[in-house]
Amino acid sequence: MKITAVYPGTFDPMTNGHADLVTRAVQLFDKVIVAVAANPSKRSRFSLAERVALAQQVLADLPQVEVRGFDNLLVEFVTSLNAKVILRGLRAVSDFEYEFQLASMNRHLAPGIETVFLTPAENHSFISSTLVREIAALGGDVSPFVHPQVAAALRRPIQ
Repeated sequence: MKITAVYPGTFDPMTNGHADLVTRAVQLFDKVIVAVAANPSKRSRFSLAERVALAQQVLADLPQVEVRGFDNLLVEFVTSLNAKVILRGLRAVSDFEYEFQLASMNRHLAPGIETVFLTPAENHSFISSTLVREIAALGGDVSPFVHPQVAAALRRPIQ
């Protein structure tokens, strides 16, 4: 049986921590779909189309990875793909309570879908999209934390 995992997030922007998680996930699952959430309640630095394109560029060397945008309930999106696993990252203990709550709600909404947690490599555990955006907005160097394509996109003026 082939197992597809869906790794959801806003990926605004995709960081090296996100890419590390995907790289390790392809060792565990037959296919990984990076699901870029529209999430209109968040004010994103990049549009959904830009975030999808950047994620595709970052993950281009992983043939078993597909990047898709979505704007509906996560469990509905996962079900529409016939996937059985939601992949989530845990950087620190502080992430656990929120992620546990999400996993419990998703299990209630779709009992046939399991949530699996992975932690990023230690050298990526402190990286967050929020911090990367803040550093970039203040003119700092984000190149150690993101793919070169993402760093270049963050240097462009906001439209």
